[in-house]
Amino acid sequence: MKRYLKICAILFFSALPLSVIAEELYFVDAHSQVDYQLDDLELILQRMNETGVHKTILASRGRRPHSEIADMSAMYPERIVAAIRTKGRIYRDNKPKFYKKLRKRAKSGRYAAMAEILIYHAQKGNKADEVNVELSDPRVDAVLQVCLEKNWPMTLHIEFSSVHGNLRSQIMRDMEAFISKQPEQPFALIHMGQLNADEVKRLIERHSNLYFMTSHTNPVVTSQSNQPWTELFSGDSLKDEWKQLMTKYPDRFIFALDNVWQRHWQDFYLEQMDVWHKALAELPNDVAHQFAHGNAERLWQLSPKH
Repeated sequence: MKRYLKICAILFFSALPLSVIAEELYFVDAHSQVDYQLDDLELILQRMNETGVHKTILASRGRRPHSEIADMSAMYPERIVAAIRTKGRIYRDNKPKFYKKLRKRAKSGRYAAMAEILIYHAQKGNKADEVNVELSDPRVDAVLQVCLEKNWPMTLHIEFSSVHGNLRSQIMRDMEAFISKQPEQPFALIHMGQLNADEVKRLIERHSNLYFMTSHTNPVVTSQSNQPWTELFSGDSLKDEWKQLMTKYPDRFIFALDNVWQRHWQDFYLEQMDVWHKALAELPNDVAHQFAHGNAERLWQLSPKH
């Protein structure tokens, strides 16, 4: 009888779609954005439902009003985490309005995260300007102070592979000094900082408060971009060097998509999540869960899926 039941179970589960078998593994997207061109914000929830993304930490971009994201979070508190946006012209030009708006939003109680802060951002055609802000800048300190007060991680945007020579070395030294001054404060490098595996390993071993977000590192993104993003994949599989690092340091990698434009919330979203589901099936179960949602839930103090 036991053998019969075992055979039935095997046949049952082998007939199920992969998405059903892996349903218990869910994702938290620790950083995404949405601009004004996406007419229907409900599409974000639709894509999340279709792909097993339980929560998204979301910020506005461009002409999309900040308040719309806060309103969406109030409507769907278990799904959308509103993040205070830092980027924009008033940040780039260091206007007094930047500090005023930052404090106002921090005091509002409508936000539960801080979006990325641009430190070094290369020119991206006509869509995004170059930004080069020193970590000693008062803008950076203002964001840090809010993160410290709120007990939020601080996400740094530094494109190390887009800057070279002495400037690259200086930014790396400055970053390490900056995070060392606040050893209890978690910092995350979005897009893996555009660093290779050896560089990430060195930083992990030197700084216990530094984490790495894996946005823009999968082939759906990198195959369509001329930017020097970190390549975590070989084909549809994670490269061995990254599997080893993620397995050895499972608490230091954070899943994120960093969707921005309207097209990112369409089929592009489905394609990225398909790649990530396949990749995480190659990792030990506990590692996959920490990466997919556990680390984000711990660092941003988010409730897990019930």
